[in-house]
Amino acid sequence: MDVNDLDPRTMDAERFRELLAGADPAADLAPVSPEAFARLVALASTEQLRAVGAAPALRTRLLDEIVGRMVTQLRPERAAAVTAVVHWRIGDRPDGGVDEYQLVIADGTCTASRGADREPRVSLQVGFVPFLRLVSGNGSAAMMFMTGKLSVRGDLAFAAGLLDLFDIPRPPSG
Repeated sequence: MDVNDLDPRTMDAERFRELLAGADPAADLAPVSPEAFARLVALASTEQLRAVGAAPALRTRLLDEIVGRMVTQLRPERAAAVTAVVHWRIGDRPDGGVDEYQLVIADGTCTASRGADREPRVSLQVGFVPFLRLVSGNGSAAMMFMTGKLSVRGDLAFAAGLLDLFDIPRPPSG
């Protein structure tokens, strides 16, 4: 079964979590394109996405994959003159903690790592579900900021244009 044929609306939260965890061998998500992932997030309910975030190993694997892909989704032409360290703090972990990731953008390139060991130009704190919606093109950073779902510390002007430095997937319409 092709992941593009899957519809999260036809399954409960547990089945959706199992699908993403790889319990269904026909639904390996490693080769899934950013656009296909964006479609899954667009169709998934908040309850389904929370179930994914509540499974520690799956949550870590998914966040590592997403943040790791940011490296290849950087638009070098837009980031050529940018030097910045960005910290992502993704909350709603089952143990009450946050997952921290660091992006270092310099000279049109980007590196990503788990943890945060450098002084950030901007630090973004967001819950797990809003993070998935944001990085998959299914949510608005401005709206999340205004409603308190996204907290920003540091250079607000830089933060406002941060996502424009990346090729954010868009789910197919319809």
